[in-house]
Amino acid sequence: MRRIIYAINITADGCCDHAKQHVDEEKLEFFAQLLRGVGLQLFGRKTYELMVPYWPDIAESQSETAAANEFARVFDSLDRIVVSRSLGGVEDRKTRIIRGNLGEAIVKLKEEPGGDILVGGVDVPSQLVELGLVDEFRFVVGPMVVGEGRRLFDEVRLAESLRMKLVETKVLKSGTVALHYLKQ
Repeated sequence: MRRIIYAINITADGCCDHAKQHVDEEKLEFFAQLLRGVGLQLFGRKTYELMVPYWPDIAESQSETAAANEFARVFDSLDRIVVSRSLGGVEDRKTRIIRGNLGEAIVKLKEEPGGDILVGGVDVPSQLVELGLVDEFRFVVGPMVVGEGRRLFDEVRLAESLRMKLVETKVLKSGTVALHYLKQ
């Protein structure tokens, strides 16, 4: 069965607002490596619209740094699913839309053959955490405090605490720490 892996950049004070993040070459390399290990990407509409068409355009033009170009190439090589009630359609040939019952749709995706599913953003992953469907967590914690902005899991409501087991840490040269947890 496929696993759902939630990966996100956050600051040391838990801010997950992408506009307040610093993404350097090493983080891009880290996320490109993570993407190489999955078979499908899953986003909500907001995150999808931040990522597409930006990264597919970079994959085609190869107009950024080597790390950004490689991330874009790997990102664009994968199929994507966007969860949305409001998105009318997608022009991206590698993307399909899920509407309706999120839990049922994700359970079906997990049962399909293929590589693991990487989910990004905040809203959809929060719903998946509430439903108990996230199997792994990859928190990439940047060495900065921003003091404001959206916090990770601010709106998650759990019947009981989610217990996780730390299985790996990686410290990047910048001081960023990548934490890898499994749901217990």
